[in-house]
Amino acid sequence: MSVIADTPAPPYYAVIFTSTRTEGDRAYVETSARMIELAEQHDGYLGIESAREELGITVSYWKDLTSIKAWKANAEHIEAQKNGRSVWYDTFKIRIAKVERDYGV
Repeated sequence: MSVIADTPAPPYYAVIFTSTRTEGDRAYVETSARMIELAEQHDGYLGIESAREELGITVSYWKDLTSIKAWKANAEHIEAQKNGRSVWYDTFKIRIAKVERDYGV
């Protein structure tokens, strides 16, 4: 998997998840890997980019808002969201944006 997602020509959507973590791991790494594995199986998933230091930033790409809504409702994802709120994150914010242009080398 490339570090930079190979997305199709726009338009498509980006879900931008920024967070600060609590102390300790408590199965975070395993759950994060499982969420990527599950997302890759969802219709409409296009890719993901992630970086974590003091601030974690994960951007996942989706073909449409319906795909994002379906991913949010995935049972395992719902469980991970609960753990995120109660165990893993001090703070987090989710933003959803429509990508209308992209370019690069």
